[in-house]
Amino acid sequence: MIHKIIPMETKNSSKNAKLTTYILDHSEEIGIVKRPAIVVCPGGGYEFLSDREAEMVALQLNSFGYHAVVLRYSVAPDAVYPTALIELANAVSLLRKNAEEWHIDTERILVQGFSAGGHLAASYGMFWSEKFIAEELCVPSQELRPNGMILCYPVITSGEYAHRSSFEKLLGDRYDELVEKMSLETQVNENTPQTFLWHTYTDDCVPVQNSLLLIEAMLQKKIPVEFHMYPSGGHGLGLANKTTANPGGYGVQKNCESWMGLLKIWLEDNYPIELV
Repeated sequence: MIHKIIPMETKNSSKNAKLTTYILDHSEEIGIVKRPAIVVCPGGGYEFLSDREAEMVALQLNSFGYHAVVLRYSVAPDAVYPTALIELANAVSLLRKNAEEWHIDTERILVQGFSAGGHLAASYGMFWSEKFIAEELCVPSQELRPNGMILCYPVITSGEYAHRSSFEKLLGDRYDELVEKMSLETQVNENTPQTFLWHTYTDDCVPVQNSLLLIEAMLQKKIPVEFHMYPSGGHGLGLANKTTANPGGYGVQKNCESWMGLLKIWLEDNYPIELV
């Protein structure tokens, strides 16, 4: 495995911002030359980053045969919008720049996010083609294009069903200026990639309406989406098993464990690993 920790040295990044790679080694004994890659963005309300939605998720993706990287993006109080978005764009750009060395299929690069990290990933799916991002990184916009999104109980809307604290932390003093733009169900466009999405009906932190509003907007724009709504379960479940449970045991939700298996099927259907 190519396991590196790469500082995120974009303007306004915090000193703790970094990209950790989980790149599967190439082998002449295995008939795979290039693999898809997934950028994992942990949640934490834009004020911390959850370990429960980071490395263990990347390793699960590795077990499916996919490259993964974990982005520990800048959060409050060190940074506000658009710093984390620029860092995610930089991560996607780095994957394409290192595609030959890391054996990455550049037409199969996805972004994945949990909770507020889901808002970041979805923001990227909406805004990646905006000129200011390419200008900030001095790269062509097409180099930043995501080929898919994986959203896990994401923060989406800044309206009635908002997780208000996430928007306050993300926007800081620019809250009034940007809060409507950051309501992502209003930002779906022709450049938004197809999406795998899951949520629980009983999420008492980020209401399931966040996902439902996004789905409705994607339907209107004819953006393909696969959605799984589980009838019970709280917020921040991670893998929903003991692997990512917190010290008190929270996070084990057996009826939700299937989401990773469903994701595997979706990935294999839409981003297959090609044998030579």
